[in-house]
This record gives sequence, structure tokens and C-alpha cells, in this order.
Amino acid sequence: MIARSRQLALVLTVVLAAGAACQARDHQPPEPGRPAPSATEHRGFTLVASGDVLPHTSIIERAGYDAGGTGYDFRPMLSGIRSVVAPADVALCHMETVYGADGDYAGYPLFRSPPEVAQGLAATGYDGCSTASNHTLDDGAEGVRRTLDALDRAGVRHAGSARSEREARTASVLRAGAARVAHLAYTYDTNGLPLPPDRPWAVNLVDEARIVADARAARKTGADVVVVSLHWGTEWQDAPDQRQTGLARSLTASKTGGRPDIDLILGTHAHVPQAYEKVNGTWVIYGMGDQIAGEMTNHDGVQDPRGNQSTLGRFTFAPPGRPGGRWEVTRAEFVPQLFDVDAGRIVNLNQALARGAEVRSVRDRIRDVVLSRGAAQDGLVMGE
Repeated sequence: MIARSRQLALVLTVVLAAGAACQARDHQPPEPGRPAPSATEHRGFTLVASGDVLPHTSIIERAGYDAGGTGYDFRPMLSGIRSVVAPADVALCHMETVYGADGDYAGYPLFRSPPEVAQGLAATGYDGCSTASNHTLDDGAEGVRRTLDALDRAGVRHAGSARSEREARTASVLRAGAARVAHLAYTYDTNGLPLPPDRPWAVNLVDEARIVADARAARKTGADVVVVSLHWGTEWQDAPDQRQTGLARSLTASKTGGRPDIDLILGTHAHVPQAYEKVNGTWVIYGMGDQIAGEMTNHDGVQDPRGNQSTLGRFTFAPPGRPGGRWEVTRAEFVPQLFDVDAGRIVNLNQALARGAEVRSVRDRIRDVVLSRGAAQDGLVMGE
């Protein structure tokens, strides 16, 4: 949490200015100096992905305030990142919680979020979300159904949880220019809540053999790029744990006919930004951090500002040089973000810094963590 001072006022000014510009038109142009991502440019595409959307009670209250006291509006708190999300050919979020109904909403420990979250995600430019997390079963099968129904109404695709066995067996596939992008998602656990006896497929659990089989099945049905979201890792730990690094090595080593089965791994859950790393030639984000969350308290009972810091990954894919070849990542970027809990807004830290906000130390800390496993040597750069 940033000190409540001139710094906050500057950050809020930046966010509100960005939000007004973003809501003025449907497709916000890129920041000056950054080329516009395009599905038609070189016949490639850009994919962006961001971390956990975790509406604590304070977040729900803020969305109610932003709606003017009637309903909930999550668009303003997301507006600060729309200029990065909306221009992408495919944009993926992580919807960690399930949705409630008829005003029956709650934060931690058993989350039931307003379904208006889905509308806010769609308005920001997100095309799909992973929905497999340790909170997926917080409200049982009905919570899963309400969440996926709301995402469907908003036009946001989803992966990781399901209302039917058929849906569970069907990969979410998104179009990105000439490419078909399959999105798969899995969680390490459901906080001990059992899978419904009659719906063992309600949420995907992390299992290496199953992930590989699902990736191969998606490829067989025509996916050009396979993206896997994993809800994993150790909370409040900047460094990936051994299970993360081991699974990343195994999954990225899996190949069929000499071609990797998985093209990108997106990690969530740890509450803090973690490193990016190229493993066996495939980019892995171990943890993107919480994109939206209330004021966070770590396992020591101490308020921890890292719980409101995150990154957004942006990857430019180029088509294969030969039929049946791999779509290669030609540019890998990360965008450092902060959720300003006082203003109730996401802040793009590089844009805020350029406008005079005193956020350099936060930005630099995130950068150092992201690059801590040598990603810069493999070409990862910080974007705006």
C-alpha cells in the first residue's frame, strides 16, 4: 500500500485520466512510442495475460460506490489497464472467485462476488478467463454455474471449471487472427472442499498426465497455440517453489512429433509477483500476482503491499515458417501494475511514473523479481 500522501493523489490523477480516455472509445490506441499490436501485422498476434481478480469485501463496496449506490460497476477500477488489454488480439484474466446472486455477496474466506465483475472484464477487453482456483468450490456447483453463466452473458470465454461433463472435456479456443488459441486451466487444490460427488469434473485439478493429454487433444482438434493457466505455488513467496519449477520443466519438455505440446504457461495464486522464465524454449510466468484485491495480510499477520502488486504478460507470436511448425514468441514483455487500495484503481506503474507519480521503488521491486531467473537474457523486456 502506498503512503497516503501526495503520491496517492498523483497516482489517482493518473488512473482517472486514463480511465476517462479509455471509456471515451471502444478501442484505445497504444501509448506513444509503442507499436500497436495487431493480428494482421506479419500475420502474427499478441496475447496478454494478468493475475488474480480477488474481490474482497472492500472491493465489492468500492464497486458499489462506483456504481452510484445502485448495483456494482467494476469498469472504473480496471480502466487503468485497458490501454494494454484492449489492443491485444487475445487477452486472458484469472477469475479466482465465484459469483453470488441477488445481493448475497461476500469476501474472504468463502467468496461470492457480484456477477457484474464479468461485465467489467469484458469492457476492459478481456476475451477469456481461467476459472480454476482454490476458491472455485466456495459456493458449490451453483457458484460455478452462476460464474460461467455470467461470463457467457458478458461474452468472456472461460477455462478450468464446468457446468457439464461435456463442457469439462471441451477446450476453450479463441481466435487470434489466423491462429486458434486453446486455453486450458487447472488448480492445485480447492481448499479442502470436496468435488461434488455427481460432478467430479466441476473444476480441473493439477495433474501432469492430464494436462499433457488435454494439450495434445486440443492440438489434434486444430489449436495452433496451447496456453495453460496453473493456480499453484506457495503464497507470499517471491521465488517459485520446487513443485512449480519441476512441473514447468516436465510440461515444457513434453513434445509430440518434435513440437512442444504447450506454448505458454501462466501462473496465479501466490498473491505476489513471481519470476518469468524461459524453460525448454517455452515462456513460463510462475506468478502474476493479484491484479485486484483488498488490503492484503500475509501469513505473519502483517499488512503486505506485495499483495497488491502484479504484472501483465504480453507475448507476440509469429506464425511457423513451415506447415505444422510452432508459432514462436518473437517478443516477450511484462507490464508492472499496482492496485491502489485507497483509490480503488489498477495503476500501470510505468505510465504512472511517466506522469510524475512516485512509484519507482515499487516498479523496480517488481522488475527485479520478474527478472530474477535470467529472463532478460532470453529477451524479456518491460513494456508500458
